[in-house]
Order: sequence, then structure tokens, then C-alpha cells
Amino acid sequence: MSERQASGATTGNSKPSAGQGLQGQQKVPSKHEKKNNLPEDFDIDMEDPETEKAAVAIQSQFRKFQKKKQDVKS
Repeated sequence: MSERQASGATTGNSKPSAGQGLQGQQKVPSKHEKKNNLPEDFDIDMEDPETEKAAVAIQSQFRKFQKKKQDVKS
């Protein structure tokens, strides 16, 4: 009366089998490879008003995070 469904293509299961999942995909670089791919020079104008605004905003968020972290510990 009740039949079990077979796994694989007959049931519409589109999961790749072991060994088939990486076809056509790029290799993910390791941590060591990522460190070596950093640009050597950053061209950021530290006197630019927009850079200063961004730095203040980042510092403000960091201080809020640190304060929240301290409040949770106590």
C-alpha cells in the first residue's frame, strides 16, 4: 500500500553528492592567503572633514559598545 520514495533525482532532491559540490566554484582563500592580499598603501586623506566625521562616529559607537559591555559584566 505505502511505498517509500527513493532518494535522489527521482524525488527531486537537488543536493549534490559528495565530491560534486565544488564544481564551478572558486576556492576560498585561507587566513594566511588573505593576509598577503592586503593592499600595500591606503590613500586616505586624514585632513578631510568627512574622514574626521567618520572617525568620530566610529569612536562614538565603540565607546557605547564598551560601556554596554561593562554594564553587562557588573
